[in-house]
Amino acid sequence: MNQDRVRRPTLDTVARQVGVSRATVSNAYNRPDQLSARLRERIIETAKQLGYAGPDPVARSLATQRAGSVAFMLCDGLSSAFSDPALSIVLDALAATVDSGDRALLLLPGVSEGGPRAQSVIRAQTDVVVAYSLPDDAPALRAVRERALPLVVVDQPIVPGSAIVRVDDFGGARLAARHVLDLGHRRVAVLGFGLSADGHRGPATPERVEKAHFRVTLDRYAGYLDGLAEQGIVAGEVPFWEAPGSVRELGREGARWLFGLRPRPTAVLCMSDELALGAVRAADELGLAVPGEVSIVGFDDTPAASWGVPSLTTVRQDLVEKGRQAGALALRMLDGARPGRPVTIGVKLQVRGSTAPAPA
Repeated sequence: MNQDRVRRPTLDTVARQVGVSRATVSNAYNRPDQLSARLRERIIETAKQLGYAGPDPVARSLATQRAGSVAFMLCDGLSSAFSDPALSIVLDALAATVDSGDRALLLLPGVSEGGPRAQSVIRAQTDVVVAYSLPDDAPALRAVRERALPLVVVDQPIVPGSAIVRVDDFGGARLAARHVLDLGHRRVAVLGFGLSADGHRGPATPERVEKAHFRVTLDRYAGYLDGLAEQGIVAGEVPFWEAPGSVRELGREGARWLFGLRPRPTAVLCMSDELALGAVRAADELGLAVPGEVSIVGFDDTPAASWGVPSLTTVRQDLVEKGRQAGALALRMLDGARPGRPVTIGVKLQVRGSTAPAPA
């Protein structure tokens, strides 16, 4: 019996069968322009007959020192890439930018401590890493540093030596706060993201704010407070409910708590559209008219923001551009470019139907 058919066929097996060199068979897969069409066709057909599927990608990566993939590190579980509209838009734009036909996108989901496990990063076959909204103390970032991989950070945290794509979170939040002040609101609450990656859900205490590990949460909170301070409203007068994720059900839960306060807030500033849409649902369940009795402001301007009734007043960030910029930076870092100055995505306020003058 032919031993080559008993063992797994290799590049050498095909070369012997065709009567050419090993390099010629390799060129048939990796550099087809180096061969005549007739010879390449004969090599590929022989390989199929022998059951040879092509060069081993692991062996190829060892030889070229290129894995052919971009790793995208998520803060939360894998489902967030599909359930969080803002993340999905960013990820889609990034994938379209780095997709050259020979490059894969490797998703590294987060676990309870915030971001992927360090071991997952150490094992990952990747050329460059994109970190999406991780906490400052994420273990995965240490693993990236130990492997000396090029790093692109989207939103947070600040990592020396990395390329950065960020949003004017502080400025956008301040726009939202000023908007509700201009409408006459003085009892304002915040429905925000988690301050740390411990899964806490509920009222945020000053101690938690002091020890926070998520810069986007802190920047948006600071922007809200800065805007509200123009009318003398201080942090102690602004209830803050903390949601461990951008999920409508969490927005609903947090808003129900906020609406139960006495005096009840007449405006709620939400750190995402998903949280805001959950707050609109909570208001409806409690018989509160939006915007007649309570105004609600989101952040992101995802497609769903303009679909609802009422449509959502929100802070718009260009999510597609954020993904494109992150992808472009990843490719530049692969080519050996230096990180350069941070790329900042601007924001603007989209005023729609969920805000109105404060009730008399």
